[in-house]
Amino acid sequence: MKRRLIFLAAGAVAASLTVGAATAQEIKLPQSLTLTAYDTGTSGFNIAVAIGKMMKEKYKTDVRVLPAGNDIARLAPLKTGRAQASAMGIGSYFASEGVFEFATADWGPQPLRLILSAASCNAITLGVAKDTGVKEFKDLKGKRIGQVVGSPALNQNAFAILAFANLGKSDVKFVEFSGYGAMWKGMLNNEVDAAIASNISGQAREMEASPRGLVLPQTPVSDKAGWERLHKLGPYFYPHKTTCGAGGVSKEHPLELPAYPYPIFMSYASEKSDLIYSIAKSMIVNYADYKDGAPGADGLELKRQILSWVLPYHEGTVKAMKEAGVWTAEAQKHNDMLIKRQDTLAKAWAEFIKAKPPEDKAAFAAAWMAKRKDALTKVGMEPIF
Repeated sequence: MKRRLIFLAAGAVAASLTVGAATAQEIKLPQSLTLTAYDTGTSGFNIAVAIGKMMKEKYKTDVRVLPAGNDIARLAPLKTGRAQASAMGIGSYFASEGVFEFATADWGPQPLRLILSAASCNAITLGVAKDTGVKEFKDLKGKRIGQVVGSPALNQNAFAILAFANLGKSDVKFVEFSGYGAMWKGMLNNEVDAAIASNISGQAREMEASPRGLVLPQTPVSDKAGWERLHKLGPYFYPHKTTCGAGGVSKEHPLELPAYPYPIFMSYASEKSDLIYSIAKSMIVNYADYKDGAPGADGLELKRQILSWVLPYHEGTVKAMKEAGVWTAEAQKHNDMLIKRQDTLAKAWAEFIKAKPPEDKAAFAAAWMAKRKDALTKVGMEPIF
């Protein structure tokens, strides 16, 4: 799978590229919906709340947003049917691939599907305490880096950005926390020197206003070797000219930083197509009603959707995008490939479990990763991990 296939759903996409004309259908949302998201105060949580407010006003739907400190906690309610969708981070990609904390007997590769994702003016990067004197990421050598137990998204992001500066795990000191919010409290309390965040999150802004302050070292696109190292660990990142958020960023003073869409609204493939269609459609047609409801919500605009990324879209969203005239033949081909990838992983997982893998957690993960690599390689797909 190519590391960076980014096709924006711009309004200028030629009509000849769209795949058929879908028949419009009425938006029918249930009386209540349950979503999961990052901790209270994060941009993902705030955006989910803004969308919930829109759904309440437009469709009388009560939206409950459950905050959770790590990817496992965010995804578990969906897996058990207690929630219908989640405002996830890149952990949704790791879950789909069955890697890191998902390479366990209780999880394995998950058949997840995109609804919509937010690509705004912000970045997702390592925020660094200003009082450390760090100006470039290479200056983090020997410093304390925050980690969150059970959150491969946050942790892998940190590893990828450190790799940009050619720093490995042995070059820094990792400090573990129980959740994202706890990690940023650790930043405020001088327990760590750097932590991953969207720079429009409440935590990043709180840190900027604190006595320690906040800086965002740059990852210039001109540093091709740095970006090559970063992509080996984080193929979902892209270079981004950041113009908003904490860290002294503005349109007048942009910074070159890494980014990927966040939050990523997603569900399981098994979620009813009509429900996901209505969720996606309501977010598309009522964009003006929530885009200013929380920082970063404007990134959910239809023209900013990445049609060919690392996760496949739900068939309900595909229908809504076809109606909007932005779904392309190229997007459909890429989506089919990603679903084939998930099917390949699901088959490999079933075979792996049937063969009675070792009970030891580390041995189990190592055996699964070998099986996973073999299965993907046989069908001509990159294992990546």
